[in-house]
Amino acid sequence: MKDQIGDSFTQFTPKAFTFLRGIAKHNRKEWFEEHRTDFEREIKRPLALLVEEVDVHLATIAPEIVGSPKKSVFRIHRDVRFSKNKAPYKTHAACWFFHRDAGRGVGTEAVHGGAGFYFHIEPGKSFCGGGIWMPPRSAVTKIRQALTDDLEGFEEIVNGRTFRRRFGDLDTDGMLTRLPRGFAADHPAAAWLRYQSYTAWTELTPDEVTSPKLPQTLAKHYAAMTPFVRYLNGALGLAVASSR
Repeated sequence: MKDQIGDSFTQFTPKAFTFLRGIAKHNRKEWFEEHRTDFEREIKRPLALLVEEVDVHLATIAPEIVGSPKKSVFRIHRDVRFSKNKAPYKTHAACWFFHRDAGRGVGTEAVHGGAGFYFHIEPGKSFCGGGIWMPPRSAVTKIRQALTDDLEGFEEIVNGRTFRRRFGDLDTDGMLTRLPRGFAADHPAAAWLRYQSYTAWTELTPDEVTSPKLPQTLAKHYAAMTPFVRYLNGALGLAVASSR
């Protein structure tokens, strides 16, 4: 991989949370510049190294899903152009593992984006998960068609013991109050057609986030989520790979 850093992930330290609490309290450019070294050392570099190590695991778990420091790590700078909240920085850090034939990003940041895996570090709110968040209408339409064609396959995944034990219910963020136009109230997939995002997640404790074994922890969760992500990507025409 061309943008490899060439070092090994050790761990996030508690100072990562210290920095994120600081930026939440002092969300301005002057404070960030004074603590840029802390950001580079405690957040940016370990996150990039984490991406590289998790990508190695994904090569055997789901070879079509990839991660790279250049493309996977979200910028800490917020896009404030259309927001009333003009705070310049996010108060969390995150990375995204994506289908190699899709673009990078989630939701409105996606460029031909598919489903993938996500990691989020934030004081009191760290988690990992995956799926596809707020995709464009064309993608939602394809997923709804897949639910119509193969509802049984989808429900076997999301109602399966492994999935529910780790992730519980799908997130209802942005869920429609009514069925989309064109679907009858008694449609067999009615319970799923109102979703506009198809995501699930599990909380990570501070001890898990700061453990040297974080890559292995994420790999286990992502392995359990792989059938879900592959179902969604299949609906979007993104193929499963057996190797890289």
